Amino acid sequence: MRITAHLAKNFTVFLISLCISVGFAQAPVSRTLEDGLRAATAKILTREASGQLHIVEVDAQSVAAAKSWPWTRDHYARLIRQLDAAGARSIVFDIAFSSPSTLEGDAAFAQAIAEIDTPVMLPTFTQGATENSRRRLDDLPIPMFRENVSLVSASVLPDADARVRSMVFGTVTDGLPRPSMSAQIAGVSGAAHTTFPIDYSIDPASIPRYSFSAVENGAFDKAGVAGRDIIVGATAIELGDRYGVPIHGVIPGVTIQALAAETLIAGAPLEFGWIPLLLLALPLAYMMAQSKTYGQIAFSLAGSSAIVIASQAFAYHGGRIFADSVPALVMLAAVALAQVLRIIRVQLREKAMTDSESGLPNALAFANASHAEGQLVATAFVKEFDAIQSVVGKQEIGNFIKRLAEKIQFVTGIATLYRADTRMIAWPHDGEHGALIDQFARIEKALMKPLEIAGRRVDVGVCFGIASESDLAAASRAASEAHREGKLWHAHEDAEAAMVEQRVSLMGELDDAIEAGHISVVYQPKLRLSTDRVESVEALVRWHHPERGFLRPDHFIPLAEESNRIEPLTLYVLRKTIEDLRDWCEKGAIISAAVNISAKLISSDSFMSAAERIVRATGVPRDRLIFEVTESATMSDPETAVRNLERFRELGIAISMDDYGTGQSTLSYLQLLPLTELKIDRAFVEHAHVERSDALLVRSTIQLAHSLGLRVVGEGVEVAECLDFLREAGCDYVQGYFVSKPISAEELFPLLTIADEAQAPREAEQAS
Repeated sequence: MRITAHLAKNFTVFLISLCISVGFAQAPVSRTLEDGLRAATAKILTREASGQLHIVEVDAQSVAAAKSWPWTRDHYARLIRQLDAAGARSIVFDIAFSSPSTLEGDAAFAQAIAEIDTPVMLPTFTQGATENSRRRLDDLPIPMFRENVSLVSASVLPDADARVRSMVFGTVTDGLPRPSMSAQIAGVSGAAHTTFPIDYSIDPASIPRYSFSAVENGAFDKAGVAGRDIIVGATAIELGDRYGVPIHGVIPGVTIQALAAETLIAGAPLEFGWIPLLLLALPLAYMMAQSKTYGQIAFSLAGSSAIVIASQAFAYHGGRIFADSVPALVMLAAVALAQVLRIIRVQLREKAMTDSESGLPNALAFANASHAEGQLVATAFVKEFDAIQSVVGKQEIGNFIKRLAEKIQFVTGIATLYRADTRMIAWPHDGEHGALIDQFARIEKALMKPLEIAGRRVDVGVCFGIASESDLAAASRAASEAHREGKLWHAHEDAEAAMVEQRVSLMGELDDAIEAGHISVVYQPKLRLSTDRVESVEALVRWHHPERGFLRPDHFIPLAEESNRIEPLTLYVLRKTIEDLRDWCEKGAIISAAVNISAKLISSDSFMSAAERIVRATGVPRDRLIFEVTESATMSDPETAVRNLERFRELGIAISMDDYGTGQSTLSYLQLLPLTELKIDRAFVEHAHVERSDALLVRSTIQLAHSLGLRVVGEGVEVAECLDFLREAGCDYVQGYFVSKPISAEELFPLLTIADEAQAPREAEQAS
């Protein structure tokens, strides 16, 4: 659902941005921006003219030499004779000949046109009859000049900003279509009144030029003119034939005509408009819509824009294609802006849903999170919060809450915790209520160690509340109620009812689960450090529910104890363990197996009798069987515990004290119990290689146990460094995920040591 919603949001942004860019493409401002971008690109990517077209300019020195203007036409007659003699390919005039001059001059020019071999082209113009008139007048050369020349259009059409950016392929004058001067020179045809963009990346200074007076007098490079097209026009400022253009400012009209011709000489450009580059921008914009940070947006926008602009430049310089890029860039900018606004909105939302002191999500975040139907919510109430705040200071209280949350997460594996209010931490719970209560116990146990806050060791006490349907307020009230009543936890009425229903339902299925084979036994190996072999295991129960899936032992075992179903469950585990142990022993394995006996069963005569019958009825060596009992279980009724444990010891069964270190056992009390093994709780073992206080407790416990003739097991070994520490400290056995996770009997057997294999190293050692 989240992925679908995310795609929908991105598509909406994408579609809106596309509409904006299409609308922008129709706006006049788009053309203005496009012209500016083209000019900037042309300025960067300048190139030389072809050299095929030369300019003869009526420049200031030519005007000064003639001492008058306009000139008589005999000047042009001498010019074209010189160019013809030099072998020019064509001569094009960008000078009007629409009115007579002197009879002699006009006759001389007409005669020269008729006598030379080089083709001559004279211009035609269309202009308004008056400044404000819509009536157009055609200016053509006088009739005597038209007989031996081609007529070409010299019309220049500035844009609204008075800059000339394009040229026509041709116009209609005097009722006939005429090619433009540039089209005629380049030999390119096109429909009348259609335009093409002038390529202003061509450097005007690279077009060869000659002064009119020099050519008229024969003082020019005749070899350079041979085979070239010559365009003649005015460049002197006082003659006024000048226009504004991109990049180059105001330049003579003849230069514009020359640049237009050079554009066509390189190949007639194609105008593709804005659609091609917009299509190119679509996938780029869509990828940009996936950006999650300002840096990603900036990088994506810069990269995408560069691709569009580079494609535009390559299309022109590589394929003579003009394509508009502004709509595409507008789309990219719109998507980038939308992503920036989205990030700002998310940041504001996150800020509103984040506790400013601790950085944890707050109650608003909890309310906005998605919760499964029937989900429970738990809250941890910090006792003596005001006193803690006075000790650590207001500046560090946020750090305190953060450290407390980290401790809870470390113990329980909860992914997300919320600071529900000043002194309350909350989290949702998808599992059964039993697992939640076990979490409470583990958190309480973990907080027996003070937290380090700003160099101070702070003792923290918590109590808990439970509510159903993710009712955070109800869970907070329940936690406050637990605090008032001095309890570890309290459930709100609705949650209490749901918990009772879950217990009744689940425990009603336990007996059937045993019969159906849904209850299984797995074994976690214990490594003997003196031999580095697996020589013992702990039996652990697993329930694979056909509907609820895998049920955690710390969920259903407490329920079994509360509902008085722990006895049949334990007897089932005992029978299965003895069966597997007997099978291993018959195959020659050196192995012992431990079964956990709960506190209730230690003082249960019925369990003791049933367990005795099972043990006596099997042929398994009884010294291979271990009963693990908790420290607290033996202390709740010491006399009964000692008496019943002695009964098992008389059968040869070893007794191990589990979770040592979490109760109040004294040396004298340990001496009373018929123990063979001491198992140090994981809370002290797993960090003993880095925590000095834990290391001291572990070392002293090992020394104490050895002085009493007991072997020692360290549980909770997760890393090699912890195992190395326990080996150095003299521990006998280690257990934990670093050694192995719990595995089935079939998976375990290949890890076991067979008697013959174990005997060989001993005999070799004795022989040496």
